[in-house]
Amino acid sequence: MSIQKMRLKRGWSQQQLADASGLSVRTVQRIESGQAGSVESIKSIAAVFGVDFSTLSSEAIMADKQSGAEAIRERMAFMRVQRIRGFYMHLMLYLVVTAGCGVIDLFTSPGILWFVGLALFWGLGVLMHSLTVFVFERYFGGPWELDEVEKLLGRPL
Repeated sequence: MSIQKMRLKRGWSQQQLADASGLSVRTVQRIESGQAGSVESIKSIAAVFGVDFSTLSSEAIMADKQSGAEAIRERMAFMRVQRIRGFYMHLMLYLVVTAGCGVIDLFTSPGILWFVGLALFWGLGVLMHSLTVFVFERYFGGPWELDEVEKLLGRPL
């Protein structure tokens, strides 16, 4: 099982894994993205998850060898979830900031509703973000890209 899968099964963020293992978040990100980690980093992560070091290092080697269509689809699924999470974070930030600006506007200058312009323009940005994540992704996202690459190669990946 990959480090990312073990982390997700425990419900941990990359920051939580980094804190538990004594590594930087960037190191965890690099290892999860498929870059080779140092022996010390892999040992730290193995200790956190309570697995043998050789198990983690051999799984990393097998993952490198596997890198077939299933591995590509899995990586695309993880990337899709990250894009969806990014949209929800954007939406939450929009709602909190717009509500805060609305409250400030109503208390400081109730006759001039300047926060409405902010809400409209930023709302257009949120709308475009939602379209790229939920609509355009369906037609031009990962599965479409994979199909196009396989079509150009004339063989499955």
